[in-house]
Amino acid sequence: MSNEENQQLFKEAMGNYPTGVTVVTTTDHEGKPVGLTVNSFASVSLDPLMILWSIDHKASSIHTFKESAKFAVHLLAEDQQELVKQFSSRDVDRFSKVKWGFSDNHLPVIEDAFAVFECETFQTVEAGDHTILIGSVINITTEKKNPLLYHRRHIGAIPSEFYAQLDKE
Repeated sequence: MSNEENQQLFKEAMGNYPTGVTVVTTTDHEGKPVGLTVNSFASVSLDPLMILWSIDHKASSIHTFKESAKFAVHLLAEDQQELVKQFSSRDVDRFSKVKWGFSDNHLPVIEDAFAVFECETFQTVEAGDHTILIGSVINITTEKKNPLLYHRRHIGAIPSEFYAQLDKE
């Protein structure tokens, strides 16, 4: 199989793997908020608390995130679908149509997310065409909401049928 064929199969397989949807934020050297939509997010460690996410080398904000000493990962709630497009659009003020504020750690935090992990950058790892950012979690906030999901290039809530078996037990 050619490299292009393998890449296509890889994209299809990964696109069929359901994930949550996140927005990652930080500030630039002038203190202005920067953010983008990310679905490459995972937990790393419980002791100490650590998470990771990755950013494409072509992303316009890659240098800001690599140079920043901290970032916030927002696990989006099912009622925040509009933020996915907003934080993946080019040449727009991504923070203009969202309620947000600075946390005590001076990180831009979007209101009403399912969960927010504020992190100090622990390590960055160059891996192919992405950089992996590993963060030490310094603050966690959660809301009593359901998360937003991504599957086959679609975003949405957890289907009610998903819990049907649990309701029967």
